[in-house]
Amino acid sequence: MVVSDQGGGTGALVTGMAWSTALGSDLDEVWQALLSGATGVAPVPSAHPLRNDQAAALPDLPMDLDPERRQYELGSRTLRAAVADAGLDVTDPRLRLVVGTSYGSHLDVPPVGLDRWGEVLATGLGMTRRPLMVSTACSAASDAILVGAALIAEGEEDVCVVGGVDVLTQAKRLGHSALGTMSPTALRAFDESHDGTILGEGAAFLVLERARSAQARGARVRGRLSGTGSANDAAGPTAPDPSGDTVVRAVTAALAAADRGTGEVGVLHAHGSGTPVNDDVESRGFARTFTNGAAPVVFATKGAFGHTLGATGALGAVALLLALRDKRVPPVPGLSTVMPGFPLPLPAGAAPLPFTGDVGLSVTLGFGGFTTCLALEVPA
Repeated sequence: MVVSDQGGGTGALVTGMAWSTALGSDLDEVWQALLSGATGVAPVPSAHPLRNDQAAALPDLPMDLDPERRQYELGSRTLRAAVADAGLDVTDPRLRLVVGTSYGSHLDVPPVGLDRWGEVLATGLGMTRRPLMVSTACSAASDAILVGAALIAEGEEDVCVVGGVDVLTQAKRLGHSALGTMSPTALRAFDESHDGTILGEGAAFLVLERARSAQARGARVRGRLSGTGSANDAAGPTAPDPSGDTVVRAVTAALAAADRGTGEVGVLHAHGSGTPVNDDVESRGFARTFTNGAAPVVFATKGAFGHTLGATGALGAVALLLALRDKRVPPVPGLSTVMPGFPLPLPAGAAPLPFTGDVGLSVTLGFGGFTTCLALEVPA
């Protein structure tokens, strides 16, 4: 049973964005790699028995760096790049940082609290205001974006830097091995042979800005966050409610907040974790939501980036904005035969798939029942 759901219209403009992924950090180079079907998943050895020794680690961040330091380095460079992309300085006193993670380095190093790492990040960059922290499992980055958008919509802030950071650690790999969520072979989202996920690490940040602020300084606009929606099914600590209710409610709330209908959605970035349970929940939720001929193209990037846990929602939002810009989506890595009953078009095979429309959705599913949907648009 769904115990809570909410939506909000924002109108916040996206004036900057950046990501750090297993395929690199340059926006367009990584996007072209995705369009070509590349993946950053590779063997990452462990001293412990894992269900799969593969993962998606950053190629230029040494794995022997302790997890806390990796999290700081990853967050610092990505946040700085997003702010620079917006034409701002990271020490601008108007900036409010809202950042999410799942457990970050918390499971592998002496705990300093899930809030302290964000304060260290902001202080290290010379940011003058205390950050807001979000930890809602795999929806953390999406929820950080939602919170930043709400602050702008309610007149509390003019500019927010929002996103997520998560690192690959031994404890997370062991934990997911014990849970049975890891694939023994490969991440194949929405494929008939899907059997689990592969973990990764990454970061992404977006700069959300009030329209009058962006206009006053002549900022480049990459897109608009037109609506958000969230829901929680409270079904259990890890497995979601199989009915897909939270997907339906989160998507419906985001579209209502954006004043858009399902027929106006051209593209959807799915959670696409590759676990049969999550893929089935998304399939059911999409089938119940997109009716009467509405059929946005669906894509997913975890097969290329790995499942980056608390960072995945921000990475998905950046990928969605690039897809809306180019009007095509990359192939889904590992997808050859679409799972039975999937209701929407998917780019199965090696080639990108074109679409029409200027409205897109990004959906994330997190442990604990957290489901979040972001509605993003680009200028027509």
